[in-house]
Order: sequence, then C-alpha cells, then structure tokens
Amino acid sequence: MITFRERDYTCTSEITLGLISGKWKPLILGFLSQRTCRFNELQKLMPNATQKMLTMQLRDLEEDGLIIRKVYPVSPPKVEYRLSEWGERLVSVLQQLCEFGESYSDYAAAEHKQGRAASRG
Repeated sequence: MITFRERDYTCTSEITLGLISGKWKPLILGFLSQRTCRFNELQKLMPNATQKMLTMQLRDLEEDGLIIRKVYPVSPPKVEYRLSEWGERLVSVLQQLCEFGESYSDYAAAEHKQGRAASRG
C-alpha cells in the first residue's frame, strides 16, 4: 500500500492516472507541450470546455505541479500557462498512451470487421 496526499493506493499507476483524470487535462497538457498558452487560447482550442471546467482543470494541474501559471502585472491581466518539468515528463507518458490507443483502435476495428465478415459467411 502506498500513501500519497493522505490517500492509499495499491499501485503507483493510480497516482499517475489520478493526475490526468479529468476530461480536459490530457488535452491541456498536450497543447501546452507545443507552446505556452494564455487562457483564451486554450479556450479556443477546446471550444466544448466551459470556462468554469477549464479553470478548474488548470488549477488542479497547477496545484499538482504539472503546469506553471505566470501572471503579468499589466492591465488587463495577462496570464500564461506552460508545462513544468514534471508536466513535460508526464506528456511523454501521455504520448505513449496515445500511440497505444491508435494501435489498439486499429486492431479492434480490424477484429470487429473480421467478426462481422465471419458471421455473414
């Protein structure tokens, strides 16, 4: 048993999955792996994310040390987000998950197609 942030886990992969759980977190991390973004840029990249949800997910990622939020002392306020070192490390894990997802979806589609062809046969 592993205790992390006052919670017990049976496997460290649960910690990693917890960090990326949330509909928009993987996308946010992916976009920030390409460049530093302002809030409005992220909102345009994810038009289906509500302002409230995007704000919550960004706060979670910042609290977890995966992104860095920089506030510039100007009016109107300017805020930029970028990956931290830990965020960069996590993005490499996400890339592997994406590669697996692509391969697996191709496999599953081929299996489904074969199954339908065999049942017609």
